[in-house]
Amino acid sequence: METATQLAVFLENRPGALARVCEALAQSEINIHALATSDTVDHSVVRMVVSDPTKALMLLGETGTLALESEVLMIEGTNQSGTLGKIAERLAKANVNIEYAYLATSPKAEKGLMILRPSDIEKARRALRDL
Repeated sequence: METATQLAVFLENRPGALARVCEALAQSEINIHALATSDTVDHSVVRMVVSDPTKALMLLGETGTLALESEVLMIEGTNQSGTLGKIAERLAKANVNIEYAYLATSPKAEKGLMILRPSDIEKARRALRDL
């Protein structure tokens, strides 16, 4: 488990908007480690953890793209039933809310990656320390 800087990038909800951001990041040799999107009628929020968040923020700012940063937990865990439940239970006992989370793994992979935005990063780290 490690703390990571996540970018929340606000884009028009139109074809090609995400492609342009991804292309600009790739041209600057910034790798995307995790990504999730949510949408509304006129815009989408793209949450991403990238290899160089400072460089990505500068790049996005130069193109006039609104991006905000926040701290999240990046948790690599076993790909088995109940892993997320254990994490959620520990956080609940520590009175830490999960504001949002996204995760992925291949069905045959031994491990998966979870990005978690807790209400209190330090309390969450303590609660999950020995997982």
